[in-house]
Amino acid sequence: MRRPVSRGVLRGFLQQSTALIIGLPGIGEPPFILGWDLSGVVEEVGFGVHTLRVGDEVYGMPWFPRQAGGYAEYVTAPARQFAAKPTKLDHEHAAAVPLAALTAWQALTDGARITPGQRVLVHAAAGGVGHLAVQIAKHLGAHVIATARAANHDWLRGLGADELIDYTRGPFEEAVYDIDVVLDLPGDAADRTSIRSLDTLRPGGLIIPIPGASAELIAEAGQVQKILPLTPAAAAHVHGEQRHNKGKLVLRVMD
Repeated sequence: MRRPVSRGVLRGFLQQSTALIIGLPGIGEPPFILGWDLSGVVEEVGFGVHTLRVGDEVYGMPWFPRQAGGYAEYVTAPARQFAAKPTKLDHEHAAAVPLAALTAWQALTDGARITPGQRVLVHAAAGGVGHLAVQIAKHLGAHVIATARAANHDWLRGLGADELIDYTRGPFEEAVYDIDVVLDLPGDAADRTSIRSLDTLRPGGLIIPIPGASAELIAEAGQVQKILPLTPAAAAHVHGEQRHNKGKLVLRVMD
């Protein structure tokens, strides 16, 4: 007899993902429902579910990298793929956390193994992953150097950045040196960021390019910018693809 799959049903706020979906493994060709990250309230639980109860406020990133259908009023997934929503966050902010925070956390802990006192350079620090990476690196005891437009410098200082570089006013590689770890989020496709970052490293330093962001030549509490209704989701994607977000974009599925 096959063991039944435990599922929880959510209704609530779902995060808008700006990642390129077409051609991603497990998604296939249109039509399909976009969206992974979400936050909401448990409406029903399936047989054998003991970790969730109706009425629980939860958030998560179910089924990734398979299709999750987050742009909907209801989502079903195994109960183990949801966690209790932090009580200090509303649903909009909680929905902005899972994928971006996991990306930053895994890169800086599992990948770089950041230790106190290290110099960490975060590119695109004001973006969805970047502003979380700044906070995580600071929490781990690093000296955090962030690249961002000047308009975002005060905000990033408030998140823990020790030094700020305005990449629009000159080459960042001429303004920083002796770096232990570079977290490259925009990638070489944008402005040869990884290749240029080689000049900032100390001997033995490490560059971590986020998958899909950098060329193959390199080997080796979340901010919400806008909350939009679900209807103009296409416009939200266009906005996100401009690559000048401050934090995350979130879609509100229901009022």
